[in-house]
Amino acid sequence: MPLSRPARLLTVSGLALLLVTGGCSGGSADAPPERDISARLESARSRLDDAASLKIRLVSDDLPDGTVGLVEADGFGNHDPAFEGVVTIVGAGLGQVDADVVSVKGDVEAKVGFVPRFTPVDPADLGAPDPAALLSADNGVSSWLTQSDQLTVGEDSRDGETILTSIRGELPGAVVQQLIPTADETAAFDVVYRLDDDDALRDAAITGPF
Repeated sequence: MPLSRPARLLTVSGLALLLVTGGCSGGSADAPPERDISARLESARSRLDDAASLKIRLVSDDLPDGTVGLVEADGFGNHDPAFEGVVTIVGAGLGQVDADVVSVKGDVEAKVGFVPRFTPVDPADLGAPDPAALLSADNGVSSWLTQSDQLTVGEDSRDGETILTSIRGELPGAVVQQLIPTADETAAFDVVYRLDDDDALRDAAITGPF
């Protein structure tokens, strides 16, 4: 499954999910005019969904003893949705296991160690998300931009000469759990998106009980 040069990077760490976009426009040193918050997030989602391919990395820190789940996933993907890379999981009695994983439109196959062939797997059995599902333009991480509520504008920050606007909000746990099976569906997850003045998503942090 050859994929072109990535345009985005996604990282999940511990109780936080960090989405960092690459190849963003430079923006300007002047603060942008006030605009509707929801409209800006819709614009940011469109820009993310228009990316031809993505570089994705997920990391879970300090998993409790006995937990079966994702430790790390690192690879490339696109909006088919598709993913190709290496996934590390931890399971009872197994320790950490590295596997080459290919996922296309819900069909996930893995090859462990020196095993010569890929075999079908169900990520839910391992407490892990389907990496490709995170990249879906319909129901992937980008959809969180338009499902966030309780939106407020935070303080501006700078990345070099670029002024970034912080938008804070909440995501229902049930929405997060659709992609991250270990998320608490009864919780509200705090989210902070940072956009440049062209509404390109520079990064996002989502925290809560994963």
